[in-house]
Amino acid sequence: MAESPGTVVRTPKSEATRTLIVETALRLFQEHGYAKTTMRAIAKEAGVSVGNAYYYFSSKEQLVQGFYDRIAQLHGQACEEALRTEHEFGRRLSAVMHGWIDVAAPYHEFGKQFFVNAADPDSPLSPFSAQSSPAREAQVALHRRVLDGSTVKVDTELRPELPELLWLYEMGVVLFWVHDRSPGCRKTRLLVDRTVPLIERVIGLSRLRLLRPVTRDIVRLVGDLVRAEPDLRPDARPGPTA
Repeated sequence: MAESPGTVVRTPKSEATRTLIVETALRLFQEHGYAKTTMRAIAKEAGVSVGNAYYYFSSKEQLVQGFYDRIAQLHGQACEEALRTEHEFGRRLSAVMHGWIDVAAPYHEFGKQFFVNAADPDSPLSPFSAQSSPAREAQVALHRRVLDGSTVKVDTELRPELPELLWLYEMGVVLFWVHDRSPGCRKTRLLVDRTVPLIERVIGLSRLRLLRPVTRDIVRLVGDLVRAEPDLRPDARPGPTA
């Protein structure tokens, strides 16, 4: 059976070619803008045929998905040491957030180019789109590792939802990073350093009986926002608290 465009058997050689095409595309997007860069120009600059470029990526949008996947892969690798040696939740989350800033640093200028397209909720480049699900799921899984490998005590109802909530926090940091023009993105790093302790504190407080109903209302709200058919009844409430 013939493979569909963009579906490639992964070998070291194919991975190298795939990475070359992605990195060439990112450079051209930065230099000429996303809209003005064609697949033909990308193929020519990368030194591959147009057919070969389409063999790996069926469209420019899928090329950007390749960029998302590559960033997720590099991010996971950059965080491996901290996740293996650190057990305090705040330090683990801080390492993951600073790790993302580190691996994304070479692509900061490109962030301005693709954000206009990614901000469109109907765009396949949106981090919430079905096309972005592999990279999104990889990041949620990374935050699940942050939580599961830590010693933090979490309310039982909040715990399953927390990795996705942390990913949403990461998306907020990414949005700030896109617009950050401070040297070395110092303001983004400051944002991480100031907000991670707050998140850790809120998670710890979530186990207190007095605050547990509020925490669970927040969990239900987030669940309703991400589900396709949320329960919109104003009187709907989470199940009984323990």
